[in-house]
Amino acid sequence: MSAAEPPVARLFFAALPDAETRAQIATAAAAPHWHREARLVPRENYHATLAFVGAVPTAAVSMLEHIGGQQRSTGFTLRFEAYEYWPKPEVVVMAARLIPPPLEQLWQGLHVKLAEHGWALAPKRLRPHVTLAKKIPQAPVLPTMSTVEWTVSEFSLMRSEPGGAHAAYTVVATWPLLDEAPRT
Repeated sequence: MSAAEPPVARLFFAALPDAETRAQIATAAAAPHWHREARLVPRENYHATLAFVGAVPTAAVSMLEHIGGQQRSTGFTLRFEAYEYWPKPEVVVMAARLIPPPLEQLWQGLHVKLAEHGWALAPKRLRPHVTLAKKIPQAPVLPTMSTVEWTVSEFSLMRSEPGGAHAAYTVVATWPLLDEAPRT
């Protein structure tokens, strides 16, 4: 990077599991028989992405923190009930079939505010999931998954730093979700 180029951070908004939920996800990740080239996602990297912003100038981080702080959604519970293989990114995820309304509200709120500031994001629809393994070149035979319930009470702005076999994620800022719906 030349001296004229501003520093860049790869950022995303996500929900992070508590220790008990992280252990349940690790158990779910250990159940399938993985191809020898598969890379299991490290336990410390488990998350549910709410909005992937991507590479942004470091100066824009404060705007993203402001957007995160504007959100007013209640907490919710995600029920992950099935493994799914996604061929294009070559990953296996645990997926939630139902989208709780407060999650939809948070997702929409983030995407609307990000779009207002010039960040047009993909995907265009919400697919709650946690990535368990990467570098899966073909669909594996996946067992029936035991349900993992995850109560989400906060969300974070995360920084992704490339390095080694896996990216390192660090929390930039965290916001609590409300215990009850805001009054209008």
